[in-house]
Amino acid sequence: MSTAPALSQDEAFARIRLLRSPNVGPVSYAQLLRRFGDARSALEALPDLAARGKRAYRAAPAEAIEREVAAARKAGARYLFHDSPDYPPLLAQIEGAPPIMMLRGDAALAARPCVAMVGARNASAAAMKLARDFANALSAEGFTVVSGLARGIDGAAHQGALPATIGVIASGIDIAYPPQHEELQERIAQEGLLIAEQPPGTEPRGSHFPSRNRIIAGLAAGTLVVEAAPKSGSLITARLAGEAGREVMAIPGSPLDARSHGCNQLIREGAVLVQTPDDVMELLSGFDGAPRSSFREPTGGWDHAPEDIAGAEPADIAGMLTTAPVGVDELVRQSGAGAGEVQMALLELEIAGRLVRHAGGRVSLNGHPSAFGNS
Repeated sequence: MSTAPALSQDEAFARIRLLRSPNVGPVSYAQLLRRFGDARSALEALPDLAARGKRAYRAAPAEAIEREVAAARKAGARYLFHDSPDYPPLLAQIEGAPPIMMLRGDAALAARPCVAMVGARNASAAAMKLARDFANALSAEGFTVVSGLARGIDGAAHQGALPATIGVIASGIDIAYPPQHEELQERIAQEGLLIAEQPPGTEPRGSHFPSRNRIIAGLAAGTLVVEAAPKSGSLITARLAGEAGREVMAIPGSPLDARSHGCNQLIREGAVLVQTPDDVMELLSGFDGAPRSSFREPTGGWDHAPEDIAGAEPADIAGMLTTAPVGVDELVRQSGAGAGEVQMALLELEIAGRLVRHAGGRVSLNGHPSAFGNS
């Protein structure tokens, strides 16, 4: 994303409040800023947008944001906004990139070539040693190792790479999770870089982990899976990396060990088999956006805030939607409306809590009963 002049304190505060307001996600946040020019104007427009979507609306209370900012300051963290010069360029390219993150540590680590390393929480001793050795060798060659501070492979990768490592957590920046990694998390914050998308004080929930995984995959030119079961979160990270057009790599393992089945499955589906750190360096050195792995073809992205949304009138497309996800481009085709009109209508439905966004630029109606009505 392009750089911008330094934010005023008022605008920075308004941006945080906008993102913390109900039903505002990364896509709608970008569209609101584009349409209304700044976060303060967008906040003022939210009740009217929700009313068009047939719902009452109240933005996040300013007092809650004041408490959040104070908690961030107390934790020694700082905010990073989507248009900051320090925002990681590879992360900015992914669909639904986080508009605001919280950091502790050295942001310059995210500007270096990054490789994500993920794997099983209940990893074997051999895989733990392998992760540490790979991470150590890669960091010695100038790579930053990114992982999620989980037990097992994540922790081993961080330990092997320190200080050249980025920990991305699913909780607030001031919450250590898992508790047994409290010391490691603090060390990463002091010597490496710690990143959180959730507000301070937020305990990790199940829905936070896929969001964290997209940041891990988005920061790196490639993701290496060291050891993983077939349905592990590590494979979600690998899939997200593939969808973003990044390299997907896996270390093969014994078919007799269930913890290797996920890696072997990835390789069968097109991930690049790697056996040494040199294999990883060869793939990622000078990565130009054309991955050698064919694990997952990148999905066609769509512009979160197209130029024409600024003057668009809402299209009446709510009746075209169901609880089954459909691509935004398909709605544009079927409605005969302009892209800006369709996205304006979707924005109103989303702010009203009636729309859910999915990966790959798809949307659906919110099937939860509370998404309907006027209260």
